[in-house]
Amino acid sequence: MRFDGKRILITGAGKGIGRASVKLLSERGAEIIALSRSTEDLASLKAEFGCRTIAVDLADADQTRAAAREALPADLLVNCAGIAELQPFLDTSVEAFDLTMAVNGRAPLILSQEYARDRIERGLPGAIVNVSSIASFIGFADHAAYCASKGALDGLTRVMANELGRKGIRVNGVHPVVTMTPMAVKAWSDPAKSGPMLARIPMQRFVEPDEVAAAIAFLLSDDASMVNGIDLPVDGGFLIN
Repeated sequence: MRFDGKRILITGAGKGIGRASVKLLSERGAEIIALSRSTEDLASLKAEFGCRTIAVDLADADQTRAAAREALPADLLVNCAGIAELQPFLDTSVEAFDLTMAVNGRAPLILSQEYARDRIERGLPGAIVNVSSIASFIGFADHAAYCASKGALDGLTRVMANELGRKGIRVNGVHPVVTMTPMAVKAWSDPAKSGPMLARIPMQRFVEPDEVAAAIAFLLSDDASMVNGIDLPVDGGFLIN
């Protein structure tokens, strides 16, 4: 799976799955346009991988659309940026819910609209991968806003796959189990919480960012030319139990 000559737009590129995707796809020949809120992360990405970088706060709809337009044209799109505001359901604030939905759900909508419009105007095919989570299937305690946002992203993925697939643009979702990113380390640092999760995973470990990046690369590649609209778990078998 080579990506020589391909320009790939990746959000949330500074850390975790996004950064692992930048590394893998760069090694396979792609030119990366990296989006992140952190200017420090973007500077390190540019230094290490030669990425084109754009700083953007994806919670801001206008900033997001402007950044998408600045980044184009791109051959492929990875909507990887995500946040988790952990609160019990009864204490979930409107502010936390709206922020989570804006970054995890609305930003992929905007970026995908701009990307798809550009591809369609150019008469070119494409592929989008939305990085979701097994949290879209499971009601984890303290994850009300996060689970809702990933469920919304899954619904969006299916509609996009239906409508954009007819235009030659494939859209798929990747659903990792707990991934050893800074955000996940924060969320799952309590052994009382992580223990039951690990016990349910037949592989007996959480997933690493580069393992999710490999799944993303497959779905972007021509090897997946007839894969459209799927929810691909990268979960070590968590969902079979």
